[in-house]
Amino acid sequence: MQIKPPVARKDQAADPYAWLQQRDTPEVLAYLEQENAYQQACLAEQAELREQLFDEIKSRILETDLSLPSPWGPYLYYTRTTAGDEYPRHYRCPRPADDSNTVDPAGEELLLDPNELADGGFLSLGAFSISPDHRLLAYSLDSSGDEIYTLYVKDLASGALTTLPFDDCDGSMTWANDSQTLFFAELDDTHRPWRLRRHTLGAADAATVFEEPDGRFFLHCYRTSSERQLVLLLNSKTTSEAWVLDASTPRADFTCLAPRSEGHEYFPDHGQLDGQWRWFIRSNQHGINFALFHAGADAVPARDDWQVLVPHRDAVMLEGLSLNASALSLSLREGGLPIIEVHPQGLAAYRVELPDAAYSLYVQDSLEFASPRIRLRYEALNRPAQVRQLDLASGAQQVLKQTPVLGAFDADDYVSERLWAQAQDGTQVPISLVRRRADQGKCVPLYLYGYGAYGESLDPWFSHARLSLLERGVAFAIAHVRGGGELGEAWYRAGKQEHKHNSFGDFIACAEHLIGIGVTGSERLAISGGSAGGLLMGAVLNLRPELFRCAIAEVPFVDVLNTMLDPELPLTVTEYDEWGNPEEPEVYARIKAYAPYENVKAQPYPAMLVIAGYNDSRVQYWEAAKWVARLRTLKTDHHLLLLKTEMGAGHGGMSGRYQGLRDVALEYAFVLNELRVV
Repeated sequence: MQIKPPVARKDQAADPYAWLQQRDTPEVLAYLEQENAYQQACLAEQAELREQLFDEIKSRILETDLSLPSPWGPYLYYTRTTAGDEYPRHYRCPRPADDSNTVDPAGEELLLDPNELADGGFLSLGAFSISPDHRLLAYSLDSSGDEIYTLYVKDLASGALTTLPFDDCDGSMTWANDSQTLFFAELDDTHRPWRLRRHTLGAADAATVFEEPDGRFFLHCYRTSSERQLVLLLNSKTTSEAWVLDASTPRADFTCLAPRSEGHEYFPDHGQLDGQWRWFIRSNQHGINFALFHAGADAVPARDDWQVLVPHRDAVMLEGLSLNASALSLSLREGGLPIIEVHPQGLAAYRVELPDAAYSLYVQDSLEFASPRIRLRYEALNRPAQVRQLDLASGAQQVLKQTPVLGAFDADDYVSERLWAQAQDGTQVPISLVRRRADQGKCVPLYLYGYGAYGESLDPWFSHARLSLLERGVAFAIAHVRGGGELGEAWYRAGKQEHKHNSFGDFIACAEHLIGIGVTGSERLAISGGSAGGLLMGAVLNLRPELFRCAIAEVPFVDVLNTMLDPELPLTVTEYDEWGNPEEPEVYARIKAYAPYENVKAQPYPAMLVIAGYNDSRVQYWEAAKWVARLRTLKTDHHLLLLKTEMGAGHGGMSGRYQGLRDVALEYAFVLNELRVV
C-alpha cells in the first residue's frame, strides 16, 4: 500500500505556509509529527541497513579512549571516553616530574561527567574553564539545543557546586587572574551576545561592563596568549573593535585599542618579542588578506603606532596567529591549502612540511605560553587525524597520537586527489576527492558535499563513518565553492552579497566536471549541505534538478528572503553583511531571484531528505517545513520527499556521540538506497 505524505494547509496569503511559524501551537506540532511519522514509515524498510551501518561505524571507533593530555601549571588535563557513554568525562592528574604526557591513574581527579548531567537527554557543554589558581571550574550547559546556557562554578576540592543566577547567557565564561572574577556575555532578544557582565564569586549579582547597541556586532571576551590581558572583541562580518584590560585588575575599565572604522577588521593578542611585552595585531588595514602588526604594551598603543611585522601578501591569506614566548606561528592559506608558518625569535622562519596534497591543518594547542612546543592537528580524506608536536625552534615533528581506526584499514587503499572545475566565468574551482584505489578509472556513485558561505573553509577531513560509503564503492568529494575561505578573502567576497550566485554556479560546475571526466554520472550523484550549505542545496536543486539523483539538506537556510525581512528574528541584523538587507529594493530583488523557498518550480526534483531542529535558534525549524510543504505542492515527480524534525535538538542535531552515529546511519542508508548501492 502506498503511503500518502502529509499535506500542509495552504493559506490565501503572500506566504501561504507562514502559519508553520506559529511555534508550539497544536496544529504546527501535529503537522511536524505527521511528517516525522511519514519519514519513519517510508524508511522503515531501511531499518536493517541502518542498523548494519551503525554497527559498522561503531566497530571502527575505539569507544574507550584517552585524549592527549594537555599540560597547564601543576596538572595534566584530559578527557576519557568509555564504551556506551555518549559524552567524554573530564579529568586531571598531577603533572609528571619528567614533563611527559603520562597519566597517573592513582592521582586522577574527575572534574566533570556530562553523562550524569545529561541523564539521557540533550546536553551541550559550552565553557569549560579552569581558574588560574586551578581551584575552580567554570562551565556552562545548554539542555535543549537553543544555545542558551546556564552557568556553574564548581569548587574542585570540596565538590561544592554553585549555579549562577543569570539568564539568557551565551555560554562563555572568562576568568580574571584573581580567580574570583568571571566575565560572561548575555544575549539580546535576537540571540546576539551584546552585553558583557562581571561577576565576583559570592556576590548576588553581576555588574554590566559593556553593551553593544549595533545589531550587526557580536561581543566576545577572551584571555590573551600571555594570560596577562583580557580582550573584549566586538565584530561584525566586516568590522571589528577591541577593548583591553590588564587581567590582574578586573574591576578597572576596558580601554579601546582602536575605535571601529567601517571595513577595518583587527584581532589583537598579547605576547613577547625580544623579551619585551608587545601587542600583536592581525589587521586588514593594508589589504584584504591581512598583515601582522606589533606595538608596545606599556600603554594601550594608538593605531598610528602599530608597526608592520609581517606584511600583507596578495596571494597569501593570514587567517590566524598563535603566540609563544619563543615564537609566533602564523596560520596561512595559499593555493586553497592551510599552511603553518613559524617565526622563531632569532631564527629563520619556516613552513611546516606535510605528506598529503590536500589536507586539514591547524594549531590545536599552543600549550603554555612558555612552552617551546605547540601541537598541530593534521588529517586528510584518507588519513585519520593526528596530533603532531612541533618543536618551534627546530621544526622537528613528532606524532603524539593518531585517531585509531579499528578493523582492517589501510590509508593506502584510498586515493585523495585535488581536482579543478571551471566555472562559467572561467574561474577554477577546487574539488577534494577520495575514492578506493581500486575504483580509479571507473564511473562510480558519488557523494558531493558543499557549504560556501561566511568565509568558512571546508578543508578535507577524515571520517570513520565515510568508510562505509567508500567500502561500498561510493566516492566522496567536497566542492570548495566561492563564498568559502579556501582561497582567501577574495574567494569569500566573490561568493557573498551581489556575488552569491557564484556559489551556486561553482557547485554545479563541480558536479558537471566530475560527471564530464567520468568519475560519476547524474543518476549516481548524491549531494549534501547544511545550514548555509542547505541554502546551496536548495538553490542548485531549483536550477539543475536533473543533475542529481538525491539530496540531503540539514537545517537548511532556505527561507532566506522572509527571514532577512524580519529583524526581530535571531541573528537577522547581523546577517545583513553576508546576504544584504532586503529592505533595499535591489537587494530584495537579488535575494528573491535565488531564495530556494521562493523559487520552487513545477518540475521534477530528485529524492530529498530534509532535516530540521525544533530548538534551532540559528535556522528556524519552519524554514525546512515551509520549503518541504511548497515542494510537495509543486514538484511533478514521485521521488521521496522527507522531512525529519528533531523535536529535542537544535542547530547541531542530537548531542550524544551514539545519537550522532544513528543520524549518520539514517542519512547514509537513504543515499545508498537511492543510488541503488547494496
